[in-house]
Order: sequence, then C-alpha cells, then structure tokens
Amino acid sequence: MNAKKTLATTTKIILWLLVIVFFWWALSNHMFSKIVEQPAQFISLLETHLKLVSISAGIAILTSIPLGILITRPKFRKFEWLIVNTANLGQTIPSLAILALAMGFLGIGIKAAIVALYIYSLLPILQNTIAGLDSVNPATKDAAKGMGLTSTQILFRVELPSAAYSILAGVRTAVVLNIGTAALAYLIGGGGLGVWIFTGIQLFDNSFLISGAVPVTLLAVIVDLLFRGLQLLLVPKGLRLARKAAIDSV
Repeated sequence: MNAKKTLATTTKIILWLLVIVFFWWALSNHMFSKIVEQPAQFISLLETHLKLVSISAGIAILTSIPLGILITRPKFRKFEWLIVNTANLGQTIPSLAILALAMGFLGIGIKAAIVALYIYSLLPILQNTIAGLDSVNPATKDAAKGMGLTSTQILFRVELPSAAYSILAGVRTAVVLNIGTAALAYLIGGGGLGVWIFTGIQLFDNSFLISGAVPVTLLAVIVDLLFRGLQLLLVPKGLRLARKAAIDSV
C-alpha cells in the first residue's frame, strides 16, 4: 500500500514539474502571443468551442440517462443489445468519419459538428448508466419494496442515488472526450479552438498551435475537476466510503 502511494506521489510530482517546465518554455518563447494579440478572436473561438460541447453533451445526457433507465426495466431489457450496439457505432466509427457523415447530411457548419459530437457522446453515458443501475444490490431494492415504496420511488430514492457515481463518471468521460474531439469541428466549418490548432499545423506556427491546444487541454482538466466535485456533492457519503474501502483493499 505504501509503495503504491509513494509511486502515485512521485508520478504526480514529476507530472507537475513537466507542466511547470512546459509553461516556462512556452511563456519564454511567447507561444501564447496570439491570445494576447487577438483576445477578441480567442474569446469568440472559446465561446464556439463551449457551445459545441455544451449543446452536444447536454442532448446526449438527456438522451442516454433516460434510455439507460428504460432498458434496465424488466419490460425493456430485451432491447438492451440493440440500443447499446446502436450507440456503440458512435465509438466504433472514427470521429473524423462521423464528422464527414454528419457533414454529408447537414452540410458544412456548426449543426453538423453538434450532431457528430452528440453521436460520439452517447455510449459512455449510456453504458455507465446501465452499469450503475445494474450494480445496485437486489436485496436493497427488495427491502425498499418491503417498506411499501413504489417502483418509481425505488428508482429515485434507491437506484439512482446508488448509481450516481457511475452515471457521473460516464458523463465526465463523455464531456472530456467531447472537448478534445470538438477541435476537429474546424474541419467541417464548425469553428472552435480547432481553428487555431489546425492553422498552426498548416503554417508550422507554434504560437497558433499552442494558443489553441493549451486552452483545450486546460478546459478538459477544469471540467474533469468540476465533475469530480459534483460526485462529492451528489454521491451519498456512505457509497463513497464503501468505494474507497474497496479500492484500498485491492
């Protein structure tokens, strides 16, 4: 156990040192000059990037969680293989191919990018919703039923709180992946920070490349931390302690 903690701490220290060295190098060589010189354009690109991610991920959440709940009900369990495999196409097909297909139907622009990102976001949320609900102890549900709770009450008072950690983990994964994938929206006229990233690649200009890539990376890290905070707020303390004990015992 001590060896694992020591390794984890050492790894974190090395990673932080590498981050510090990178930012020192980038600032020394004026790699963020485009952000300083063109703040209005940077804010516009960032807003578009956030719009792409928030709309596509939001629709994916509103689709996948209810769908995951539905197919874990006994009456609809037989449709699980069909729905999961359909959603799996979004992860099986390369993201560039999804963008190309969306562009073929909707043309060039932000709408096609949002549809492509939505399809790409479905599977992680759906799978984690199903896994979280399936992991709820049947004895706990039986006890709730014995107390007189209806199926709907059991779902909202027992199943969803117990599955909250898994569901939020799926949402976090989907949103973080979406932030990175949204950079590809530039290729079909969707805008976003990918404009500067691909401009930097095409012009061999590191200031464009880093001014676009670093904000995307920081955005992903910030969103990941926010969802971790949400997990602390929404997941019952007893479940978090039980999960931590299970991990520590490994």
